[in-house]
Amino acid sequence: MKKALILIASAAMILLSGNAFAQGRRSADIPKYPGLADTPQMGWNSWNRFMTEINEELIMATADAMVDLGLVDAGYVYLNLDDGWHGERDELGFITCDPVKFPHGMKALADYLHSKGMKLGIYSDAGNFTCAGYSGSRGHEYQDAITYASWGVDYLKYDWCATQNVNAKGAYTLMRNALGKAGRPILFSMCEWGTSKPWEWAADVAHSWRTTHDIGPAFLPVPITYNEQGRPNWRPQSIIDIINQNEPLRKYAGPGHWNDPDMLEVGNNITVNGIYYEMTDSEDRAHFTIWCMMAAPLLLGNDLTKITPESLAIITNKDMIAVDQDPLGIQGLRLINTETLQYWFKPLVNGDWAFCVMNIGEEPANIALDWSALEVDDELSGRKTDFANINYTVKSIWTPNDKPFNTLVKGKGKQRKQMVTNVVNVTVPVHDVVAYRLTPVK
Repeated sequence: MKKALILIASAAMILLSGNAFAQGRRSADIPKYPGLADTPQMGWNSWNRFMTEINEELIMATADAMVDLGLVDAGYVYLNLDDGWHGERDELGFITCDPVKFPHGMKALADYLHSKGMKLGIYSDAGNFTCAGYSGSRGHEYQDAITYASWGVDYLKYDWCATQNVNAKGAYTLMRNALGKAGRPILFSMCEWGTSKPWEWAADVAHSWRTTHDIGPAFLPVPITYNEQGRPNWRPQSIIDIINQNEPLRKYAGPGHWNDPDMLEVGNNITVNGIYYEMTDSEDRAHFTIWCMMAAPLLLGNDLTKITPESLAIITNKDMIAVDQDPLGIQGLRLINTETLQYWFKPLVNGDWAFCVMNIGEEPANIALDWSALEVDDELSGRKTDFANINYTVKSIWTPNDKPFNTLVKGKGKQRKQMVTNVVNVTVPVHDVVAYRLTPVK
């Protein structure tokens, strides 16, 4: 009881002293916190690799690794606990953390992360129970928001299990209001798998929303398998599945409200229903590239204490991260989509463009980049490539030692007004990508 009273007193102080953002507003009119996701959030989440097998030692070791590997400096500042951290609710209904898994408590963990320049994320669910069967937040939204704020939490992933007869817009708006009343800036990440088309209504509710079901380390679509009762086994959404679902939603994304095609699988592997899933380095590179082209949140999901140099090189590529974090905040456009090749463009600041070609076929693709055939007139951004009149310097993102080349070559003498297309031949390996940054020559 003493502990609960202390928490109530702390919560009261937060509510009374909170910032002006939350004061003086009715609970039905509390906007989400501004400025928390002007670019897509970056960090690490425990679910893809560890599921509910998390504890204080693992999380602190992951935090140390994120600092030592240069990931925090690269922008990965959130360390998010997913399902499985929960303890019981106390006699007043306040949530606690598992005392065995987290013996020093969440406040101590948040303090440790903050001392390293990082931020703590936590997980709950809009239903009665989380997806793993722990206590959800339904009926406890304001209590949980106050608790998270008192712990120093910076991020909430809010799931959608056990939500029978619950209205999604109402449930997520309720938690947004509760977070606002708690008086601490907490990034709000919706995870209802795109069931109620949140991209159509959630821009003022959350900072990001899931657009698909759960990802797995599978590049191509996974065949359906069945259990002994004849029911379909769970299978992960593949990289290609998710791209096809998320790409058409580009008009809904922008600074402060992002389409979330789920967490990254770079360097991860899992075994589910006796099936082992793992991607090659080439597939990881293609996966990471398209997530950056789609302006997706970049949330790592692998074991950072055992990461390979190849995986680390992918997730710390500064030029590719810059594409994802571009302040213009426009999700990329898939210009061409054939059976084996996808051509993507993404408008960037200062007239730049990101451009990539992904090969989903089973043979290397030898292609000629004919810029005259790749003109983009993007109605969403109002941007045009205008290769016929603008000369771009083209820098390779994944092979930075390659000499930059130009999209156009200007004629000389009597031909000075003639613009000759500079066709470049490139090879895209199997299940891999080539990516470039195009900068106008001034």
